[in-house]
Amino acid sequence: MQASESVGAPAPEGEVAGRRLGPIGTLGVVSAGHLLNDLYSNFLPQLLPFLLVLMPGFTAAQAALLVAAFNISSSLFQPIFGFAVDGKGHTWLIYVGTLWMAVFLSLTGIVHSYAALVALAAIAGLGTSAFHPPASAMVHGLSARYKAVYQSAFVAFGNFGFALAPLALVPLFQAFGLGASTLLVIPGALAAAILFFALPRQGRRPREAAMLAVVWASIRRSARELTAILAVISVRSAAYTGLLALLPLYFHSRGVSNIAASRMLTLMLFTGAFGGIAGGFISDRWGRKILIVGSLVLATPLFFGFLASSGVWSLVLLALAGAALLSSFSVTTVAAQEAIPEHKALAAGLSLGFANGLGALAVIFIGRLGDLWGLTQAVALLVSLPFAAGLLGLFLRHHPGQAAPKRP
Repeated sequence: MQASESVGAPAPEGEVAGRRLGPIGTLGVVSAGHLLNDLYSNFLPQLLPFLLVLMPGFTAAQAALLVAAFNISSSLFQPIFGFAVDGKGHTWLIYVGTLWMAVFLSLTGIVHSYAALVALAAIAGLGTSAFHPPASAMVHGLSARYKAVYQSAFVAFGNFGFALAPLALVPLFQAFGLGASTLLVIPGALAAAILFFALPRQGRRPREAAMLAVVWASIRRSARELTAILAVISVRSAAYTGLLALLPLYFHSRGVSNIAASRMLTLMLFTGAFGGIAGGFISDRWGRKILIVGSLVLATPLFFGFLASSGVWSLVLLALAGAALLSSFSVTTVAAQEAIPEHKALAAGLSLGFANGLGALAVIFIGRLGDLWGLTQAVALLVSLPFAAGLLGLFLRHHPGQAAPKRP
């Protein structure tokens, strides 16, 4: 992509978004930034077991609301940032968003009011909301042929960050207390500096490209497909966000130590990251719909198997369930970008943001059900949702993928 073009502009086949690093180098830098962003995004669930001790009477509904406050602000504003990127090329949002989130999340460990915690969570979420649309749109422009593979690598790094959060943060808080959260501003500042100096600069697109009427017309043309995609993402997000919020409390209620619980969450998220990479390859070759429907329908019985088993088999089933749940994560984003190819950053904002925010809203009510019915029933409801998301995927248009080349 030429320097005068926006990161959200459709690039010619095979053209690279930024010449300075080349496609692989740019992908590596943006993905590393995504790793840190999503490590921060999984920060709040790691506080929950400690808040149970520090805040007497802390409930599942409060835990769900705290996590949802971050997820809602980090999600529902993404279409707005995506619209801005498609129109004006605001790639500075990538590094400013990273620093913003690091600063506000680092303060959460030193406040002693639940209301202040929720407010900081909501404000911090704006940082990752600003990061994702321009970053995803930049990755989309790096390859004409392997869009899902590149997007899967980008998403996988984010999932690795999610997975590292329990391993890194729980031991830190256990050793030094929640006040150690202030140290986490340092990696955010370093990452923002690297992104600032390393990423290519994109200029402004023609003014008419940002007109709301043009965007709305594009969305209307693809309304049926976009509705199906966003419905799948919303239900999957309710399951994913809910599990992140309630599984630590569920493990705690079963007498599992904080360290052991963090390792199980890490296992689920790490295998989810690898599942996302595999999902990108599968969808590029055999089609988006096959991967989305098949993986989500499979995730529910695997999760129930995990809940009903123990020992090694329990861990194996949890690993497979995580891979199945997250294997469609990047694929749904690519499907949204293919539905409205003229507005890639907006599509990323709708898929990575708006739909995930709707799912996060549902988690508040599921957390309340956990207080009324018990955590076991709430978790059982959450692990049923991927199956429902898979059924919604049947309404997607079939994308045939790239057939394997025939041998002469």
